[in-house]
Amino acid sequence: MLPIDAGAILLPIARATIASALGRHMAASSDAPWLQEPGASFVTLTQSGALRGCMGTLEVRQSLLADIQNNARAAAFHDPRFAPLAAQELEATDIEVSVLSALQPMRFGGEADALSQLRPGIDGVVFTFGHHRSTFLPQVWEQLPNPKTFMAHLKRKAGLAADFWADGVNLQRYTVTKWTEPGASPTHAS
Repeated sequence: MLPIDAGAILLPIARATIASALGRHMAASSDAPWLQEPGASFVTLTQSGALRGCMGTLEVRQSLLADIQNNARAAAFHDPRFAPLAAQELEATDIEVSVLSALQPMRFGGEADALSQLRPGIDGVVFTFGHHRSTFLPQVWEQLPNPKTFMAHLKRKAGLAADFWADGVNLQRYTVTKWTEPGASPTHAS
């Protein structure tokens, strides 16, 4: 369980990690013991409300601190949808950190049943079919509030047709606690 003020620590860590990679020094406290606990996260960068980078991990593989740092660097410099962040862009870039719950498998008897189980605004969803895999954070419901549309875009992101469905589709859901600059108050999607 994260402390209520975790965002006041996580957001500066993400920003300082990106700043350091750009050759700038920025202080951020990273000595809280809970940062060494295992964790999975996403770091999202925006500029004037538009996406500028988003990278993360779905399964716990390392400490929350290392995960935030790695995903901050990846979002800034390795998101294939964007050019690497330039030093002059840092000031105009807002950071959001999402800490994920464990993945929960969904049981369903077809696409209609799966859609009926989705909780808009709450569920992050992982779609898997063979080697095709994609995810949307719960925040994506803000742009795609209809479950059918949400799922169609999730399938396209996985490299499949929007109307694709077959036996063997696997869905998992998760929730997030997120913090967005400039405030550090958490928003729960759980």
